[in-house]
Amino acid sequence: MTDTVTAPDAVPSSAIAIDRRRVLLVISALLLGMLLAALDQTVVATALPTIVGDLGGASHIAWIVTAYLLASTVSTPLWGKLGDLYGRKWFFQGAIVIFLVGSAMSGLSQSLGMLIGFRAIQGLGAGGLIVGAQAIIGDVVSPRERGKYQGLFGAVFAVTTVVGPLLGGFLTQHASWRWVFYLNLPVGAVALVVTALVLPSDLARIKRVIDYAGSVLLTLAVTALILVASLGGTTFAWRSAPIFGMAGAGVVLLAAWAVVERRAVEPILPLGLFANRVFSAASVIGFVVGFALFGAVTFLPVFLQVAKGADPTTSGVQLLPLMLGMLTTSVVSGFLISRWGRYKVFPVVGTAVMTLGLYLLSTVGASTPDALMYFYMVIMGLGLGGVMQVLVIAVQNAVDHRDLGVATAGATFFRSIGGSFGTAIFGAIFANVLESRLATALRGIPVPKNVGATVNPGELAHLPPAILHGITGAYSSTIDTVFRVSVPIGAVAFLLTFLLPEIHLRTHAGAASAGGAAPGDRIEDDAARPGEATAPDVRIEPGVGVAE
Repeated sequence: MTDTVTAPDAVPSSAIAIDRRRVLLVISALLLGMLLAALDQTVVATALPTIVGDLGGASHIAWIVTAYLLASTVSTPLWGKLGDLYGRKWFFQGAIVIFLVGSAMSGLSQSLGMLIGFRAIQGLGAGGLIVGAQAIIGDVVSPRERGKYQGLFGAVFAVTTVVGPLLGGFLTQHASWRWVFYLNLPVGAVALVVTALVLPSDLARIKRVIDYAGSVLLTLAVTALILVASLGGTTFAWRSAPIFGMAGAGVVLLAAWAVVERRAVEPILPLGLFANRVFSAASVIGFVVGFALFGAVTFLPVFLQVAKGADPTTSGVQLLPLMLGMLTTSVVSGFLISRWGRYKVFPVVGTAVMTLGLYLLSTVGASTPDALMYFYMVIMGLGLGGVMQVLVIAVQNAVDHRDLGVATAGATFFRSIGGSFGTAIFGAIFANVLESRLATALRGIPVPKNVGATVNPGELAHLPPAILHGITGAYSSTIDTVFRVSVPIGAVAFLLTFLLPEIHLRTHAGAASAGGAAPGDRIEDDAARPGEATAPDVRIEPGVGVAE
């Protein structure tokens, strides 16, 4: 079924008219900032076993990742609103500074609690980097052209998926896990200089009121619910008073947030956005994909180091097939979207391939041939590369330019919150299953006091064969369980992609209608037909977007 939606012809003055050379410089600056945020989502992965072996606290290993994701998640709506109010350039640079402070303090941590806290500060800055980069793209590039550049952003995420663990493993093995965080300081300094010189200073300044109450309530609600997912069954029993208390507080705070948002002059996450079918569908899909992705992939380096016997550097190299798959489909899908003006086919096919990859990885064990494991990783990567950035393009194309920042932040928020929940829940599953599997595998075997869930991978080679076999078997079967749980979640994401409406991508960086389309654009609920290369029937506004 095809609906025609009309919209005003006006294009807001906040859409910046700059030439193509300047666009490329802006994109380069944004990619550098995005690199910082994306790298720290993955660089810690190969260092996790060593960090836990050094600082202890294996039952809370997932919080080293969760704290970062949670802070970046709950801060994205506020970053989007602040960028709309005061200008995106200054807050993008402010996010870099906060990120660097968190990095330095993380490297100086003396306990797991300190590290988790400073990782949260890092995540706070990362939230501004991610949403700022994507919103600035929306200011200077039309949705039709944006596919190519979002493909490059997707490529950054793909590259850091493997370069991060590889770099983290190398630094952990040859220097210290603390250099995983110190490395951000010189890179961040370069990013500050480049963004100061390149980014336009007049990006999207709109007089708005900041919804501080909504920001606080949303942050507290999400934090409470993630604490339930993370601490339930590990630190506290599922039926204990603390779990019931946090769950109840999360629900009450969420209800209070909804009430506040209805009355707020400028809500941090406008409830009216959910009436936009593209935004609501993309948000749900992003949540589920983030849940399955971060929840499962976080533990791959742990499996490679403990069950497969790889050192930290080698475990990073072994993730290269995942990166190559993501890089391929991310770049190719971006260029095809710009050429065809259609996007729906990519998340549909991508989530299907991703789910297949999750299933195949659930069959991997300590004795699985490496070549077969790498093949499974490629499949997983090919699926992921067709989903992540495409959803952002769809949302930016479907909302008015005045809502660009908050809509971009909203789409990023739900993907990240899915990752936070996924990491917390899969971390709880990992801790519970591993404890029982280790107890079974090592029953009746004299085990040194320092050996168990917090074993340092570097010490494995010195263990007696019976203990080593028990530990590797327990870790291998535990990772299999984590991936098996993620398979039906990936299948849900695939089914949800059919609910994503398709709107022909606009060829200017101006406004869409409230319903989500620009003049002459068509909304289609059926799957995209990539064979159609006909450009959408839209008018290119003079002086807006990329100058040819």
